[in-house]
Amino acid sequence: MSKEKKGRIWPYAIVGSIILIIIASAMTVVVAVKHPVEMSDANMQNYHVYDKHANSFIEAAIAFDKQYKITYASNALDKENAVVAYKLVDARGNAVNNAKLDIVLTRPDNHKSDIVLDKADVTDGIYTFNVGKLPLEGRWNIMAHAVVGEYERYFNLKADTRYPNAFEY
Repeated sequence: MSKEKKGRIWPYAIVGSIILIIIASAMTVVVAVKHPVEMSDANMQNYHVYDKHANSFIEAAIAFDKQYKITYASNALDKENAVVAYKLVDARGNAVNNAKLDIVLTRPDNHKSDIVLDKADVTDGIYTFNVGKLPLEGRWNIMAHAVVGEYERYFNLKADTRYPNAFEY
C-alpha cells in the first residue's frame, strides 16, 4: 500500500468508531428501558429504608428470636392451590395465636404479580393463608412480617412451584 492510501484510512476508522459507539450507546438505552431495575424487597422495604435502618432490623430480629420462634409450615407451594402457613410459638414452645402476620408473595424479578395476604386462619399457633391459584408458575419470594406486642421480625423465603419441596431461607 502506498503512503498516500495509508494516510486516508485513519479518518474513516475514527468516524466508523464514533458511529459504533453511538450505536452501542443507543442499544444500551433500549435494553435498559425494556428491562427496568426493580426495587429491592429486603424486609418488605425499599432499599433506601432498609439500608438506613439495617441495624435496627437486625436488632429487632434478635430480640424477636429470643422470645418467639417462627417457622414456615407449608409442605409445598402449589400453583393451582397455593397455601402459605407459618407456625409461631414462644420460647417455651407454647402456641402464639395473637400475632399480626402480613405476607407478600412476589416474583423475584418484578412486582407486577404481588399478592398481599393479611387475613389468616389461626389454629394452635399455625397461621394459614389460602392464596388460591397463582398467576404464574416458577419462583416466588414469600415475605412475612410478624408482630407480637413490641416484638417484630421479617422472615423471607424463596420457593418454586416447579420444585415443590425446594425452599431457600
